[in-house]
Amino acid sequence: MPSSNLANLLKLPADERAELAMALWDSLTDQERESELEPSPDQKAELDRRWAEHLANPECAIPWEEVRRKLRDGQ
Repeated sequence: MPSSNLANLLKLPADERAELAMALWDSLTDQERESELEPSPDQKAELDRRWAEHLANPECAIPWEEVRRKLRDGQ
């Protein structure tokens, strides 16, 4: 997509951008979604590492609400 088209789409109001995003997502077949969103081997290894870390120390998990607050507050 030429950058001018993307720039114009990004100027749409939030509700229209969200509607467009959902329409694009819905236009993908299950096979396209699976093939395009398949994690790389490095990403899979990192996910496995993090899962193992969580299983070993579940009390170290940070609730989503706290993560979200820190992101919002810039901490």
